[in-house]
Amino acid sequence: MNEPIDYVELPGGDVEATTGFYAAAFGWTFTAYGPDYTGIEGAGLDGGFDRNTPRGTPPLVILRSADLEATLARVEAAGGEILAPTFSFPGGRRFHFRDPAGNVLGVWGD
Repeated sequence: MNEPIDYVELPGGDVEATTGFYAAAFGWTFTAYGPDYTGIEGAGLDGGFDRNTPRGTPPLVILRSADLEATLARVEAAGGEILAPTFSFPGGRRFHFRDPAGNVLGVWGD
């Protein structure tokens, strides 16, 4: 598999209330990465809550790529709309795109 689904980001809002809910309801655990981002653990797929993502924003599915530039070129060639060009973040680099159905996804790599 070239670009598997690797991570899902969700709006966090009140991160303390949100993580408390998921801990109580499903037994998930969490790692805080600063005041605005908390990683999800024990949910079967890596993910996180972003305090700065507006409530009601759809989840952001993030794919993993071994060759970010090649993946970006394939997304563009297939008709994907690049919404956020490649940028750095603490875990590596990523870009965001919109597919023909309007879904927004991200792709990350080293």
